[in-house]
Amino acid sequence: MSAPRWLIEARGICKSFPGVKALDNVGFELKAGEVHALMGENGAGKSTMMKILSGVYTKDAGEVLLDGQPIDVTGPAHAQRLGIGIIHQELHLMPHLTAAQNVFIGREPRKAMGWFLDEDQLNRDAQALFDRIHLDVAPTTRIGSLTVARQQMVEIAKALSHQSRVLIMDEPTAALNDREIEELFRIVRQLKAEGVGIVYISHKMDEIQRISDRITVMRDGCTVGTVPADTPMADVIAMMVGRRLESSEKRIPDTSGHDVLMAVQGLHRGKLVRDVSFEVRRGEILGFAGLMGAGRTEVMRAIFGADPLESGEVRVHGKPVKIRQPVDAVAAGIGYLSEDRKNFGLATGMSVEANVTLPSLSRYLKWGTFLNHADSETTATEMVDKLKVKTPSIHQLSRLLSGGNQQKVVIAKWLVRDCDILIFDEPTRGIDVGAKSEIYKLLNDLAAQGRAIIVISSELPEVLLLSHRILVMCEGRITGEVHGSAATQEALMALATRRESMAAAA
Repeated sequence: MSAPRWLIEARGICKSFPGVKALDNVGFELKAGEVHALMGENGAGKSTMMKILSGVYTKDAGEVLLDGQPIDVTGPAHAQRLGIGIIHQELHLMPHLTAAQNVFIGREPRKAMGWFLDEDQLNRDAQALFDRIHLDVAPTTRIGSLTVARQQMVEIAKALSHQSRVLIMDEPTAALNDREIEELFRIVRQLKAEGVGIVYISHKMDEIQRISDRITVMRDGCTVGTVPADTPMADVIAMMVGRRLESSEKRIPDTSGHDVLMAVQGLHRGKLVRDVSFEVRRGEILGFAGLMGAGRTEVMRAIFGADPLESGEVRVHGKPVKIRQPVDAVAAGIGYLSEDRKNFGLATGMSVEANVTLPSLSRYLKWGTFLNHADSETTATEMVDKLKVKTPSIHQLSRLLSGGNQQKVVIAKWLVRDCDILIFDEPTRGIDVGAKSEIYKLLNDLAAQGRAIIVISSELPEVLLLSHRILVMCEGRITGEVHGSAATQEALMALATRRESMAAAA
């Protein structure tokens, strides 16, 4: 009997949630030893489809076959036993546990008598996995103390520990730098050579073409088609959005004579914020570039009051402000969109409406006590329409939205708060190409309205496209400034790798 053509196959999959049909007769096939990319705009149904294959959701209709045999995946643990693993776009780790405990949660090795956990063996097993993916993290490190990038790598190690035959990667490189991406790709190629079938979900076009064999495109809960990975990306994008996107044109206004809305002087906090000084003017988009760990996020968290400063001064509209906690920053007119929207940007158990209006709650209270639902609903509806948030209702729980639509809700709440200074940390992480162009236009519109915008992005093309002026950081210091019209990826990388010892010798 010949081996089945497909390692896993889905036929006619349908799935509905209250008010929306997420999947409509979707088909998908994966070969052993293949990297199959799944692409589509946010809300197209990619993550929903993969959550059905991995047992997170149950299908309403359709059939799933593994090695040619029908299966009914009853839950994530069942999927893991079948050899189907998934790395979710949002991290599923327990911050109070160690890296090793997170990797082997529920499968901890026990000592000979079987009564007590074998912590030494647990840490050895985790270390072997970390060595395999070149992750420089001690197994005993508490997850909550790690950066988003390192947490993501621990999540990858956790998936690999199950010896999966089918491995689903949902935006696995969203928080990784170039070196970490290369390590991930090395692992992907190794698994592919071992016969593992890999489903790769990403919005990064260059990654898709480098790592995948085939591409399946979804739109509005349906399968549009499957094409070879060397298909021109313009054609793939047209399949995704149903139209061809016009290229963005960068215009750099002259803001040299504009008011300085925020000036930062001599900020210090640990090794990642070291004598940082800069200013941002009205109508300006100021970009921050640098490699992972350069200190960009740490600077913004300190300005926003999320982390305490050791020394330094922040001035808003020329006046010193004391920012001890985020509420002080918001009162000073500073809004911050965190790189980790799930933990710091959203109240995931609350509705879209509640999240949009929460920072501005006082303006929707009657007599300072009772919520004016009519005004709150009107504002939330306007923002959902303006940002094209895909949701069946403003009353939908935020946790039920796709990653990109969650990001739009976070942006919406700061627009409603009407902050003069807006800090966007990885504003398009997990957002598809169609939505990215909308976000880019929105940021430019906000700057044109007179707001000061700060953008942090790990994607150099994005920093170059958006920024009027770019500051580059390395090892906690600003190592250079480049005007947007003269900026190149080479110039930014040279400054991003200019370590303190090199700068001293220059």
